[in-house]
Amino acid sequence: MNGTNVVAVVGRLTRDAEMKYTSAGMAIASCSVAVNTSRKDAQGNWTDEANFFDATIFGKTAETLKQYLIKGKQIAVTGHLKQDRWEKEGQKFSKVYIVADAVELLGDKRSGEPAPQSAYAQQYQQQQQAPAQQEFPEDIPFGDTSF
Repeated sequence: MNGTNVVAVVGRLTRDAEMKYTSAGMAIASCSVAVNTSRKDAQGNWTDEANFFDATIFGKTAETLKQYLIKGKQIAVTGHLKQDRWEKEGQKFSKVYIVADAVELLGDKRSGEPAPQSAYAQQYQQQQQAPAQQEFPEDIPFGDTSF
């Protein structure tokens, strides 16, 4: 039986994304997302706790977003968790990170500028603004219509 491995985070980039390319030419962007969580402390006061999650974005998505993945930008990442394990000089290490299936750029509250629209959002907006056109032929053969 397979388990479920789904994660979604919304936060701000802690640094500019680092771009690398595989020997086959596939783009890989690595970034870190800070996610604040509010919780009550022992005295009942609300405090913010920061959590930092590393994320990896592959392929066309990484290539398209590389210019926008800069420190301070707010993003939403959905994907799955992956754990790498390795051994160095007899000591075992592991790292868990998010493999992004989708990344959405959100508004940049600091500069007041809206986030750039995704290609899907741009296409949808263009379709909504275009006048509706009927693409029906003028004579539709319905068979014998004499009554």
